[in-house]
Amino acid sequence: MPFRMSGYVPFGTPIVVGLLLPNQTVVSTIFWQWLNQSHNACVNYSNRNATKPTPSSTFLQGYFGAVTSAVSLAVGLNVLIQKANRLSPATRMIIQRLIPFPAVASANICNVGLMRHNELSEGVDVLDENGNILGSSKIAAKHAIMETAFTRVVLPMPIFVLPPIIMSYLEKLPLLQTNRRLLLPIHSLVCLATFSLSLPLAISLFPQMSQIEVSQLEPEIAMATDCKVVTYNKGL
Repeated sequence: MPFRMSGYVPFGTPIVVGLLLPNQTVVSTIFWQWLNQSHNACVNYSNRNATKPTPSSTFLQGYFGAVTSAVSLAVGLNVLIQKANRLSPATRMIIQRLIPFPAVASANICNVGLMRHNELSEGVDVLDENGNILGSSKIAAKHAIMETAFTRVVLPMPIFVLPPIIMSYLEKLPLLQTNRRLLLPIHSLVCLATFSLSLPLAISLFPQMSQIEVSQLEPEIAMATDCKVVTYNKGL
């Protein structure tokens, strides 16, 4: 249940808050990126097209690949920012808060691709208008993974961009200047609100049961039906 799409916001928001905490050290950056990609790996695995069996080795490859890419990029960007002496402290703080987005977005692409690369080799089932299985299509699988990966890039965009910008303004308010203990609760609420709005928006970009023209598929599938359009389960 924690890895269903309906549980993405309540279980993912604490991780987002951790990723966006200011003054991150290398150790804290590695920890939060690892935790985030561990959660994403489980979500991607649980919401894949499960018509074909997926070996445990595929899950482990996707997991380690996503974690490695996220941690490497996040730590590398942090080191570059710390060495940028020409930046003012305020500018450096804002940039450091925005670093999680490119790290998470790139890792999400790797995560989806590696977690579901088994579909590229075996294909996914395509259905005619009556729900009959026409065969397994590697081309449809490629479309499914590309659409899901694009969704995973759009999803973190407002989550990791808007809260740092909003908090940079809220922190200047007299209330938060005198009550620093309110920063974390307000930061958490801002992250929760943006996550709650971003998830349905990103998922709605492509329907779970997507359609593709038969003319774009393998010849053997095109010859098996008179339909012009077939359906496949993209996953979420």
